[in-house]
Amino acid sequence: MSSSAHAALVAHLLEYSVRTGDFTLKSGKKSHWFIDAKQTTCRAEGMLLVADAALEVIPPDVTAIGGLTMGADAVAFGIAAIAASRGRLLRSFSVRKEVKDHGGGGRIAGALRPGDRVVITEDAVTRGVSMLEAAQVVRTEGGAEAVLLLPVVDRGGTVEAMAAEYGLPLQALVTAPDLGFPYEG
Repeated sequence: MSSSAHAALVAHLLEYSVRTGDFTLKSGKKSHWFIDAKQTTCRAEGMLLVADAALEVIPPDVTAIGGLTMGADAVAFGIAAIAASRGRLLRSFSVRKEVKDHGGGGRIAGALRPGDRVVITEDAVTRGVSMLEAAQVVRTEGGAEAVLLLPVVDRGGTVEAMAAEYGLPLQALVTAPDLGFPYEG
């Protein structure tokens, strides 16, 4: 990713998404910093910065982008829309946390097709469990192939090793050290 795209995304995250203080993470661990990346991924200028950075690293044969709702939704939908405005068509989708028992049912909502080559995304990850869960659902229920894990922020530093066990590469757009904090994985 270009240094200017990376620097602009880091600056936006620091201004709008990073908070310091005393926080309890989803895992129960304590931290002196917290990232609410939705404060970046849900702002128009933040969406553009995320898409600029992501489109530099998403392989050209990828046909869809999505992940576990709700952390992936703004990221996937924003990247797909901005990609379309630049002539690259990516379909987007969400993976529900639970099976829907009415309508079409299942865990996948959106434009995922069997055979798609997929980027699994998330706004911020510490351990990466939700990204791996989404990749599994995409394969088993969607008949598609996850080819890249793409979190906006990797705050934990352990996702890459876990993803490698599943044969999935990881490309975080920003890491905890990029934001001036140690990994907390």
